[in-house]
Amino acid sequence: MRSLFFVIIGSLLLFSCKQSAKNKSGSNISVAEYFNYGDTGVQSAGVRMIPIKTRVGEFKVWTKRFGNNPKIKILLLHGGPASTHEYMECFETFFQREGFEFYEYDQLGSYYSDQPTDSSLWAIPRFVDEVEQVRQAIGADSSNFYVLGNSWGGILAMEYALKYQQHLKGLLVANMVASAPEYGKYSEEVLAKQMDPNVLTEVRAIEAKKDFDNPRYMELLLPNFYKKHLCRLDVWPNALERDMKHTNATIYTMMQGPSEFGISGRLAKWDIKNRLKEIYVPTLMVGAKHDTMDPKAMEEQSTMVQKGRYLYCPDGSHLAMWDDQEVFMTGVIKFIKDVDEGKF
Repeated sequence: MRSLFFVIIGSLLLFSCKQSAKNKSGSNISVAEYFNYGDTGVQSAGVRMIPIKTRVGEFKVWTKRFGNNPKIKILLLHGGPASTHEYMECFETFFQREGFEFYEYDQLGSYYSDQPTDSSLWAIPRFVDEVEQVRQAIGADSSNFYVLGNSWGGILAMEYALKYQQHLKGLLVANMVASAPEYGKYSEEVLAKQMDPNVLTEVRAIEAKKDFDNPRYMELLLPNFYKKHLCRLDVWPNALERDMKHTNATIYTMMQGPSEFGISGRLAKWDIKNRLKEIYVPTLMVGAKHDTMDPKAMEEQSTMVQKGRYLYCPDGSHLAMWDDQEVFMTGVIKFIKDVDEGKF
């Protein structure tokens, strides 16, 4: 009898595991099918280098697919510019539980993708075209395609929607306002004033000399700005530490400026706030109390798109996916499910 008991329990557990992907994704697939990435030959665990055509040649970008769900395909757009997918690895825990199909992705110029040196490539329209080529490569369309962008990835997500929203089912913009000048103003008039005056004076002196390679610059910003407004966890996740090491500083500085403390690169005058009204797909705007972006501006943006929702993370910063994780992930998952089920 004891042996029979364990056989029955084992069978029930196996049945439960086989059904989990079906129940959560809403698709008629087993766990084995959920983790089938369609690889031929050598199995690559969902990793694929996607060719991208540009006016200066063809390059490849790194992607990694998780899951198999024809109803929900989510493309994650990392920040920077030229950070990596690594700091977004936390989505693996939460999205796999839900049976979502999603893609980590290093944009061109980032660590795991090709890194050409032609500076003309680092422009918003070219990045938008790249995202569209990735969409086509993963077989997503308006019936299942969601884009989730954080920080610079939020800029890219909004710009993609303005040009290609006919291919989108849902848009998620995390921690990125629609106006770079407003971002700079908030940093200067609100966040800078929260800093120790002596620290701020020293930071400004280094910036005035453009001595950004001076190690003292980051020695000041890490504890006094980054730890308060980028990620507030006492110990930063290994994924974020790897991302920081792998960021392409040349592209980052060219587009954003020398640090997260304001904006001064090619993106400094970017502003599409008056075009938000053109976005008609369901849109989630995520703001956080301690963010480098004004949470009130994020809330306002949710009312400016045609079908918007706002998610506020009271304990979060720029990477609320880490330091206010439960609120962030719960809200993001609910939005995706509501859109998928026609409840938005």
